[in-house]
Amino acid sequence: MAFVKPFRALRPPVPLAEKVAALPYDVMNVAEAKGMAAGNPHSFLHISRAEIDLPEGTDAHSEAVYRQGKIALGRFIRNGVLVQDPADCYYIYRQRMGTLVQTGLVACADVEEYQTGAIKKHELTRADKEEDRVRHIDLLDANDEPVFYTYRHDPEISGLIAKQAAAEPAYRFTTDDNVSHELWVIGDRAVIDRLTVLFAAIPTLYVADGHHRSAAASRVRELRRAANPAHTGREEYNYFLTVIFPDDEMTIMPYNRVVKDLNGHSLAEFMAGVAMQFEVTPAGGPFEPPERHRFGMYLAGKWYELAPREESFPQDDTVKSLDVSILQDNLLSPLLGIRNPRIDQRIHFVGGIRGVGELERLVDGGEYEVAFSLHATSLAELMALADEDKIMPPKSTWFEPKLRSGLFVHLLS
Repeated sequence: MAFVKPFRALRPPVPLAEKVAALPYDVMNVAEAKGMAAGNPHSFLHISRAEIDLPEGTDAHSEAVYRQGKIALGRFIRNGVLVQDPADCYYIYRQRMGTLVQTGLVACADVEEYQTGAIKKHELTRADKEEDRVRHIDLLDANDEPVFYTYRHDPEISGLIAKQAAAEPAYRFTTDDNVSHELWVIGDRAVIDRLTVLFAAIPTLYVADGHHRSAAASRVRELRRAANPAHTGREEYNYFLTVIFPDDEMTIMPYNRVVKDLNGHSLAEFMAGVAMQFEVTPAGGPFEPPERHRFGMYLAGKWYELAPREESFPQDDTVKSLDVSILQDNLLSPLLGIRNPRIDQRIHFVGGIRGVGELERLVDGGEYEVAFSLHATSLAELMALADEDKIMPPKSTWFEPKLRSGLFVHLLS
């Protein structure tokens, strides 16, 4: 079952919502965050990327940064930039990006279900990134950014959410990337109770984006439980902030790769090595793979189409047959020496939203020598693999549009 519950969100007054809303903390560097927040004292980046308000060169993982985020959250609350709802509510969050529309339920998920595996994962976490989120959430005393979850859609849930979203939203605005954002507040107890019951019949929730935030919420819960001799299991720290979207409304984009060098191979040696595992065809221009098991490669100013040879991967293995696995196992690891893409500094990952033109720019600029474009992993592949309790290679999925932070915050105390 998927246990979800309403909560009393901290959220901005309507006139400030657009100023507060910010991209997630992990899709930008410090310089970009400073630029985004420049001239805007209400930007949520003052909380989620608090290093922007500290001296240049401050370690982003230092205690000073976590404390500065706490100070900023307190200031936002005192100044009425964030105001807590008086009663538990659910919220509906809708995003429009071109023809894509996704509408999710903002709710609290249960840490216990994450720990028991009822909430399915598909990626490993990195210890340093997980520790960063633990320290941030624990000191902030809040889940300030939601985890992005999905589930196999249910017609009654979709119908009930659509009915609520037929009313005028509490917020409606469009961000600089031409994504529109709308938020509805569900305070009707009968609707809240019905949504809770309907989600309880959903067998599984899946982490789409936010593995580190999920793992951190679990660890913070254990820290709080150990420190609370009167722990009951009903405290707010037993739950964490999510937005839950039906699978039929979500889009995964490719997660492309660029590599700094050819691992000591000459151009001819490298091309010969690629041809051992792939059929190589000149593409004649930028190549975005139209289907799975096709890859684009940009090298020395030219595009190539790569098709893996049938014997190069087990087609009935849900992990090994993923395009990201085929590329990793048959080219990146054996030929380019990228044994562990989670930590190797010679590889860089490029979200599909940037397009293949970004791959050309990175290679032509000289910082990278070869780039690979991939077909997007499907949500069906993700769910099938998670159902088997298997793990995808790192950087397998890129979800768009990104959820905006600051529109709802879950306090742990």
